[in-house]
Amino acid sequence: MKNIPRIFIDQEINSGDIFPADKSVSHYLSHVMRTNKCIVFGFGREFNAELSADGKTIKVGANTGRADVVSDITLCFAPIKRVDDLIAMATQMGIKKFVPVVTERTVNHHVNWGRMRKIAIESAEQSNCNSVPEIATPIKFSDLDLSSLCFADERFACDDKPESKIPETANAILIGPEGGFSDAEFAALDAAGAVPVSLGKTILRAEVAAVIALEKIRK
Repeated sequence: MKNIPRIFIDQEINSGDIFPADKSVSHYLSHVMRTNKCIVFGFGREFNAELSADGKTIKVGANTGRADVVSDITLCFAPIKRVDDLIAMATQMGIKKFVPVVTERTVNHHVNWGRMRKIAIESAEQSNCNSVPEIATPIKFSDLDLSSLCFADERFACDDKPESKIPETANAILIGPEGGFSDAEFAALDAAGAVPVSLGKTILRAEVAAVIALEKIRK
């Protein structure tokens, strides 16, 4: 099954459904992969499917029965320069939702929703996820519910403060921008009771920090 091309369908899928095939999908299956067989997936389910002989439609077959590997985790993140890498890697880890957060030190204020969505779809197709994460509208740090969050705390790299225990119910984590959180933002996080998560004693790129932080709360 791992060698069969996977195609995301952005609507409810059932056995027997017939969907129009985009020209890019038809070309990919027929000329790149040289097959009419594929797996279509979306919203937590996947099905065997076939491209029609004329390349214009995809007919949905039986449900594969494979359970979704997506977890109920939300990644809140300050948009960074390498946001494409962050979206790709976090999607491959099977998260549920992205929430772009504008912080005081956010450098990249332009969030290209369409591009992020495209990268998330491609990453889900490649990584055996049966769902594509939702990408929310950007919000300000001041509008974020900090009390329900864990957050990547770079202060652990500078001192020996004890790490807080990550709650078993934790399902959302906040990653700061390249320049880190401001003093005021740290104060707000601490006052709200957000749970600080240590990423070790080295300073990490934001996209790498996101992967390590997600793995910590996913366990």
